[in-house]
Amino acid sequence: MSGFATLLLLIGKSLRQHALSTWVTICSAALASGLVMAVFNVERQANQAFAGEVGFDAVLGARGSPLQLVLNSVFHLETSPGNLPWSSYREIAADRRVSAAYPYAVGDNYLGYRIVGTTPELIQDFEPRPGQKLRLRPGHQNFAPERAEAVIGATVARETGLGRGSTFQPSHGLTYAEGTEHKKVYTVVGVLEPSNTAMDRVVWIPIEGIFRMDGHVLRGSGEDYVPEAGQEIPEEAKEVSAVMLKLRSPRDGITLAQEINRQGTVATLAFPIASVMGEIFEKLGWMSGILRAVAYLTVLVAAGSILASLYNTMNERRREFAILRALGARRATVFLAIVGEAAAIAALGALAGFLVYAGILLGAAVWIRDSTGVVLALDSFHPALLATPLAVVSLGALAGLLPALKAYSTEVAENLQPSA
Repeated sequence: MSGFATLLLLIGKSLRQHALSTWVTICSAALASGLVMAVFNVERQANQAFAGEVGFDAVLGARGSPLQLVLNSVFHLETSPGNLPWSSYREIAADRRVSAAYPYAVGDNYLGYRIVGTTPELIQDFEPRPGQKLRLRPGHQNFAPERAEAVIGATVARETGLGRGSTFQPSHGLTYAEGTEHKKVYTVVGVLEPSNTAMDRVVWIPIEGIFRMDGHVLRGSGEDYVPEAGQEIPEEAKEVSAVMLKLRSPRDGITLAQEINRQGTVATLAFPIASVMGEIFEKLGWMSGILRAVAYLTVLVAAGSILASLYNTMNERRREFAILRALGARRATVFLAIVGEAAAIAALGALAGFLVYAGILLGAAVWIRDSTGVVLALDSFHPALLATPLAVVSLGALAGLLPALKAYSTEVAENLQPSA
């Protein structure tokens, strides 16, 4: 039998003989490997989802924090920093540096899902990603600006059971509470296909509907104005929560930001959105560091468990090693058998780690989707998917060195003597 075949035979025999400790150690290595891969992949995908391409170039809103403005208007996660007069929307939409402007008005919800008042052009023309427009389900239509109609995101449809032809009453505020329903009844005329963005969690209605919702007061002119049925709302009374912008060039965004943020005192322009969102990841960088440290620590613990598992069996296996030596096995063969056994345990753990990784990634994806509407790709590749198994196997082999040295130093004559 060749030396390599002998090694495999010895490794297999040992793994079977110590099956319980082997499986416990494999599970430890699997948890460590899966956790490391999941931490790196989830972190990168979250960065790409929140600080990557979102379809808008900039957001105009009330004077305040750009981060709060972006979280509220792009990801629908925060409260609005305030409102701007309708004239601000008109001015920015007419600016030659702006290619498209979509007004947003917020303040209501349906069962906790944001209701956003806007224009039909958002549903018709907006691209969440380059070349990917919002798509309505076959046979569905966009809302009419003068009617009590709504278009809902895919998540809203799935979680609430609303569909084309369904009716609902908006509730006041951004969080649902019983008894806060408005009198106005809206009809769903369209459901959007999944876009895998925060827009899937939104109920879209005409902006005029937000203005005329019972209990709403407009203050665009600085004075309270309560719209009356059948009466046109004067433009100076209208207001918007934000204006979502597409710009003609990055240079235009820079000049607009200088004019609005440095020279103005009324509004804030969040530009570029990726940089604004990058701030939150910088502030939470310590958390990512802790998660990575915990993941690395579990790998070290797994390597330690491999070492302890093998080392603790060395005394009871001395006679086995002595017999092998007496039958002609070299010291190096015994040494490599123990190192190989440690590497095999680590390798099996690394393979099982992909199951742990898939479970963690799936759980994180569901939680992030339900919380933000952003969908993580379960088949996304990250270099950690290759590097982690290799590192775990290498550490496992290193952990086997000490037990291997102990097996290497086994004295044949001393350990072949019959036990008393």
